[in-house]
Amino acid sequence: MDLPFTYQRDRLLSTLCTFGIGGPARYYVEVREVAVMQSLLLFCKEHALPFFILGKGSNCLFDDQGFNGVVIHNKIDFLERPAPGLFRAGAGYSFSLLGVQSARDGWSGLEFASGIPASVGGAVFMNAGANGAEVGNAVVSVEFVDENGALHEYAREDLHFSYRTSDFQQMAGAIVAATFALTRSEAARKKQLEIIDYRVKTQPYGEKSAGCIFRNPSCASAGALIDQAGLKTLSCGNAEVSAMHANFIVNKGQATARDVLQLIEWIKKAVFEKKGVQLESEVRYIANISEDRVGKIDD
Repeated sequence: MDLPFTYQRDRLLSTLCTFGIGGPARYYVEVREVAVMQSLLLFCKEHALPFFILGKGSNCLFDDQGFNGVVIHNKIDFLERPAPGLFRAGAGYSFSLLGVQSARDGWSGLEFASGIPASVGGAVFMNAGANGAEVGNAVVSVEFVDENGALHEYAREDLHFSYRTSDFQQMAGAIVAATFALTRSEAARKKQLEIIDYRVKTQPYGEKSAGCIFRNPSCASAGALIDQAGLKTLSCGNAEVSAMHANFIVNKGQATARDVLQLIEWIKKAVFEKKGVQLESEVRYIANISEDRVGKIDD
């Protein structure tokens, strides 16, 4: 079979995500060009191959059995500055690095990105945010390849962003680039440094996690609710509620997806019983797929 890409078999997903959890991907492909992404997504559609788009591997929990489809590692990694204040970045570009670079150059709007272990594509997909700012506030346009391999460019006015939500979560395909409009500010670099300093002091950097596990409900901080329920250091297997920040679950060793999912349910139940608030998980759980629903490449 003449394939438009090179792939690996049985790549361990635990080595590709910040949680350090997950079994093998049946097929694993690295994509560095938009044209290759177009060919690959069309190939997946024509051959009934489920796919998952991977960025920096944060905010996701892979199944212990892995992913019985194609994991597409989006490494379309570039940065352009078409005009003052405009930054166009590939979806595989480091979101944290973009926040540092733009703030260092005196542009405000993405300072909060500093320290967030996401790709640009993942940040847009999740409408990542912190410190009162969100990705959607800075987006000018997003370039997206649909499951048929067609390339689209969506202007900001055509897109809907809300708390940790974007239209792309309901669309089959891959973000390949995004353009951001930032404003000139002499205080941008100082603000960015303050944000990263605060994160290092209050979040479990250096430990394996998927970032915040729960969305903040409208009434309070999820981390505060979990802390008030007395759940810090609660563990299931090798998964543990962080002693530093209660909205993080950390992998203390060889934690499994089952450990994490069970711990999430315990936290939800305890917070609801003690605080009367129903927490909603923010981390994306990527389940395995039954054999009878999957095509194949070249077995």
